[in-house]
Formats: sequence, structure tokens, C-alpha cells
Amino acid sequence: MPITLGCFALVDPFSTLDHQLDRVRDWGFSFADVTDTGDGAVLGNHFGFTAVASLDANPWDIKRLFDERGLTITSYCAHSDLLDPTAPWRYGTSQIMKAVRAAGTIGVKHVVTTEGEPVTAFGHGLSFDEAIFTIAEKLHEPLRVAEDYGVTILLEPHGPYTGTIDGTSALLERIDSPALGLNLDTGNLWLAGSDPVEYVRTFGDRIQHVHWKDLGAEWEEKRGSVFGCGMSTIAVGSGVIDIDGAFAELQAVGYDGHSTLEVGGDDAVLGSAEYLVGLGAVK
Repeated sequence: MPITLGCFALVDPFSTLDHQLDRVRDWGFSFADVTDTGDGAVLGNHFGFTAVASLDANPWDIKRLFDERGLTITSYCAHSDLLDPTAPWRYGTSQIMKAVRAAGTIGVKHVVTTEGEPVTAFGHGLSFDEAIFTIAEKLHEPLRVAEDYGVTILLEPHGPYTGTIDGTSALLERIDSPALGLNLDTGNLWLAGSDPVEYVRTFGDRIQHVHWKDLGAEWEEKRGSVFGCGMSTIAVGSGVIDIDGAFAELQAVGYDGHSTLEVGGDDAVLGSAEYLVGLGAVK
């Protein structure tokens, strides 16, 4: 099976999820992810200016939104704050578990998460070993739930530890769970100062999903000090990241799963899709 190519469902600001999915379908994609999630009631959904999929909603309603447009859900996104102290207002362990239950209920195999960049003195003050421990501790129960639901939680490079090969290696060594895998994000990994090609060579079949982003030369001065960005605004293949090398290395290790564009702007989305289809991806 070739690498499939989908699109994330946050392509237009201040728009509802059904609108986002209409746009993804109209661009000719067959795959998309549940991109923006949160638990509880969502005011903006009712009044038409957000695309949040509530983790407390009926997941079958979410699936129907995708099915009605001929779109297959490839993952739930549950990006978290795993370095700062647990608090009711921080997305973390509880929300990841809700995402796992929602995904497992409707047959979605992957939930993507990360540690994020800390925003508190506590998070910034963690040593390397302390940080690995706190990430592992906060993922322990979600991974147990994931095993029971047949879901794999994928760590994405979007923080100071997942953004490095050493940090990711330490997490994989510390966490002993068959429900843990990796999501390669080319833009975030490069921005953190790492090499996406080396990442694929190092982790091989632990990678079970891919996010595609490319970045321009103006981002080079930020490498190693910023550990992720939500989307790129240029077409994949037009920036400084070795997209060709990452794609070829994925093929070399036998990767044949889903991938998702995290790109904003019509021209950039369509240009990215054309570029990656030219490398061998299938929409």
C-alpha cells in the first residue's frame, strides 16, 4: 500500500468542522484527521466560529460528519501539556484518555499527542530525567486504556524532548507499552534542530503516522529554540526541509501508512498535495 495523503481539518479560520471537511473534500482528499479537540461544551461550535470536536460528544456523530463527505478519519489529535503541573485547565492525561476512547469506539487506530513546551517555572526547571519521568507518568494510564481499545498513542515531535532523537529514544526506553508509537512531523522536528531523515532511520517501524510541513529560510534562526508550529504557510517541497529525503527514507523502511498535510492557504495546500503525489503519495 502506498503512503496515503490527507489534510488536517483547520484550513479556514473561524469556521465550523463541517465547513472544514467540505473544503478538504472539495480539494480531492479522501483522508483527514480530527484536528482540534477539547472536552466539555464548546461555545464556538454552537455559534459557528470554531471547528473543535468535543471529546465528550458522541464520537459516532463525528464519524458521520466525515462519512457523509467520503472522508476517512486517520487519527485523533490530542496534543497535550505534559511538562507543567496537572491542572483542570491544562490539556493532559484525562483528555488523552477521552480521545483514545472516542477513537477506539469508531475504529480509529491512532491518537497523536506530545509534551508541548512548558509555560511554568516548574516545567522549565525539570532536569532531563525528571522530564522523561513526568511525561511517562502522565501517559501511563492513557496507554493502558489504549491497549484495551486497540488504539496506539503516537508521540509527535512538538516539544523539547520529543523534538530530539535522544529525548524520543529515552521516552521509548522508559515507557514499556505496545500501545506507544511515533508520529513524524517534518516541520516540528526540523524546527527543534533535528533531522527528519535521521529520525526515520533511527525509529523505522515505530513511526505509524506522518505530518508534512515545510518551512522557509526565515525560520532557520529559530531552530533549537522553538519546538513546533501548528502549520506551514508555504507548499511542501518549496522550503528548506529535506522532504524528498524523508519521503524516500520512509519508503526505504517500508512505511505504508497515513500522512497528513499541516499547511495553510489554498495554493500551499494544493501545491503540497501535487508535490507529494509526485513522490508517490496517494490522496
